[in-house]
Amino acid sequence: MVIAVDIGNTNVVIGAFDADGIIFTERLSSARLSTELEYTVLLQTVLELNGMKQTAFEGCILSSVVPPMTQTLCKALLRTVGLKPLIVGAGIKTGLKIQIDNPAALGSDRVADAVAAAHYYQRPVMIVDMGTATTISVVDKENVFRGGLIIPGVRVALESLSKRASQLPEINLEPPKSIIAANTVDCMKSGIIYSTASAVDGIAERIDDALGERCTVVATGGNAPKIIPFCKRKIIHDDQLLLKGLMLIYRRNS
Repeated sequence: MVIAVDIGNTNVVIGAFDADGIIFTERLSSARLSTELEYTVLLQTVLELNGMKQTAFEGCILSSVVPPMTQTLCKALLRTVGLKPLIVGAGIKTGLKIQIDNPAALGSDRVADAVAAAHYYQRPVMIVDMGTATTISVVDKENVFRGGLIIPGVRVALESLSKRASQLPEINLEPPKSIIAANTVDCMKSGIIYSTASAVDGIAERIDDALGERCTVVATGGNAPKIIPFCKRKIIHDDQLLLKGLMLIYRRNS
C-alpha cells in the first residue's frame, strides 16, 4: 500500500492506494506556518479515521506547488509512516512527452493531472483543475503535453471583487436562482459561476480548433462541482484525478 500527498495552495490532499486502486482520499487546509509536529498529528488522525495502520505502507509519493511546505510534509510523513516520499519533479518518469519552453517549471499538480487524464480518458484531452487558480492543460493524441492556460480561480476572483468594491459583500459560492439575478448577492453568484462556465466552454472550443479535432474535457479540483453543472460542453468530473496520476507516476518509478 502507498500513501500519496498533494500540497496545493488551498488544500493538502491525502490518499492511499494499492494494486486495486485508490482506497481513500481526504483534504486538509494548507497552512504554511504549521509545523512538522502539527502535520504529523493530522496525518496520524487521517490514517486512524480511515482504519489504516501506520506500518501498513510500503511506499510514499508527494507532489507540491508550495515549496515552503514540502520539507515539512516530508518530515511529517517520515515520522508517521517511516518512509521518505518520492517527490514529483524533474527527472521523474511520467510517461508524457512534455513539450513546453521549460518542462522543469511545470507544476507537479498539472503533471499528475495530465498523466491520469491521458491514461484513463480518450486523447486528445483537456484538463481543467479548479483550485486556487484554474489551470487548463492539454495532452494531444500522441500523448504530448502541449501546455495550457492559467486563469484566476473562482474564489480568488470573488475575494478580489469583494475587497476592491466596497459595497460588494463576501459571499458563498452557491448557485443563483436564475442567471438574471435580482439582488447584489445573486448577481455576484451568477456572474462568477456563469462567466467561469462560459470560459471553460469557450476555451474548449478554441482548443478544439487549435488541435484540429474535438478533445475530451476532464475537470477536477475543489471548485469543479460548483461550476461544471453550468457548462454546456460535456465535461467529465473526476475528483480523484490527481491522486490517480500520483498512483501511475509511483508505479512507473518504483
